[in-house]
Amino acid sequence: MKLGLLVRVLSGAAISSLTVFTAVTFSNQPSYAGGATFYCGTSTYRNKSVPTTFARTQDGKKVPIVRWISNYFPPPWTPKKRCGAVSNKFQRFYDHGILRYITADTLKGQPVLCATPSPGIGCTSDTVLFTLKPGSNPQATIRRLLDRRGLAGGMVLNESANSVDVDFEMYLQSGSNEARKRK
Repeated sequence: MKLGLLVRVLSGAAISSLTVFTAVTFSNQPSYAGGATFYCGTSTYRNKSVPTTFARTQDGKKVPIVRWISNYFPPPWTPKKRCGAVSNKFQRFYDHGILRYITADTLKGQPVLCATPSPGIGCTSDTVLFTLKPGSNPQATIRRLLDRRGLAGGMVLNESANSVDVDFEMYLQSGSNEARKRK
C-alpha cells in the first residue's frame, strides 16, 4: 500500500516538473506567430487580375509581396500554382523565424531569392523562397520586386559586395496598404 502511494506521489512530482520545464523552455523561444499572415490572392496589373502573394500584417495592412505574371516556367508551375506554393513558404519561414531577411543569390547555377535569419547569409536549398528565370540578375530582381519607399530610401536594404539583403520586417512596416476588394 505504502509503495503504491509513493509511486503515485513520485509520478505526480515528475509530471509537475516536466510541465514546468516544458513551459519554461517554450516560453523562452521566439514566437513569430500572429505577426503576419501570407496568402495567395489577386491584384490588378495592367488592367488584368493576377495571382499575388500578400502579407496581412498585425495592424491589418494588406501588403502585396509578389505579383505572379510570368508564364516562363513549364506546367504545372502556372502563376497561380507558384503563388500558392511560395505564399506557403513565406508563411512557414516567417513562423519559424527564418524570414527576417530576403536575400538574392545564385544556388546551383540558378538565380534565387531566399529567406535568411540575418544579413550576409547565403541561400541554401532549404531556404529558397523561389527560383527566378535563368539568366536573371537576382540582385536587380530583388530591388525591382521589392521596390517601395523604404527600399528607395535605403532604410531596409543592406548591400555588400556579393549580397543584397532586405530587412523583411521593416519592409512589411513600410509596405503600402492595398485596398480590400469587396466580394
